[in-house]
Amino acid sequence: MSEIKKIVYYSDELRDEFSTAVITPRPIDENYDYGGKTFSWKVKRFFLHRIFAQPIAVLYLKLVFRHRIMNRSVLKKYKKGPMFVYGNHTNVFADPLVPTFVSFPQQAFVIVHPNNVSMPIWGKIMPYLGALPLPDNFSAMKNFIGTVKYHVDHNKSIYIYPEAHIWPFYTKIRPFPDVSFKYPIDYGCPVFCFTNVYKKRRFSKNPKMLTYVDGPFFADEKISPKERRRKLRDEVYNAMCRRSALNDVEIVTYIKKESI
Repeated sequence: MSEIKKIVYYSDELRDEFSTAVITPRPIDENYDYGGKTFSWKVKRFFLHRIFAQPIAVLYLKLVFRHRIMNRSVLKKYKKGPMFVYGNHTNVFADPLVPTFVSFPQQAFVIVHPNNVSMPIWGKIMPYLGALPLPDNFSAMKNFIGTVKYHVDHNKSIYIYPEAHIWPFYTKIRPFPDVSFKYPIDYGCPVFCFTNVYKKRRFSKNPKMLTYVDGPFFADEKISPKERRRKLRDEVYNAMCRRSALNDVEIVTYIKKESI
């Protein structure tokens, strides 16, 4: 590893958040419209996503991180059908962009925190870029689940960051629960994962970002639903841990407070 640039102290791998954005989340209740089903919504998505945002995203990822996707061929056989893809959450600006290029040309939708749709300007655009904010209450859950099912039925890919909280440039994989692995089991979809890895660059302070794709993983029908979730989670977690060992630059190091 290269010289450490910054030290961050944490208490809880599952709950600590280190994003610098200060956002008051809007309520995602039963009145929130996830969109995605009408012709006019799809036209707006095509313009905002493919015509406006995607070219900017390509330039940003290439210029800032020299971004490349590795092992994407494992997806080829499955791109005509729905899939669930899990990734590590290590970059405030890049994380919303990477799923689009992992799945391309298949459309990607990303399950996100309500903060992502609560920003003054970008918050109104994010749903058209694929953001599916988590619901705040039981009544809103019906709309959320219905939207996820709609996209699955229409052969889209659904992306999930199971670590939930952003730890910028973290080079390991934090432990995460298996609750989100209920979705691919319920819908009988293949599971993939991607791991963003940071590499040294000779003439730049910014690291190179490589995205490694792994899978497919399938639910084991011979065991109980609870055991299926746990097994899928473990397979994804282990694959991501193996890829994270490829990091060779550490911009931020994270130290647990109780170990000081």
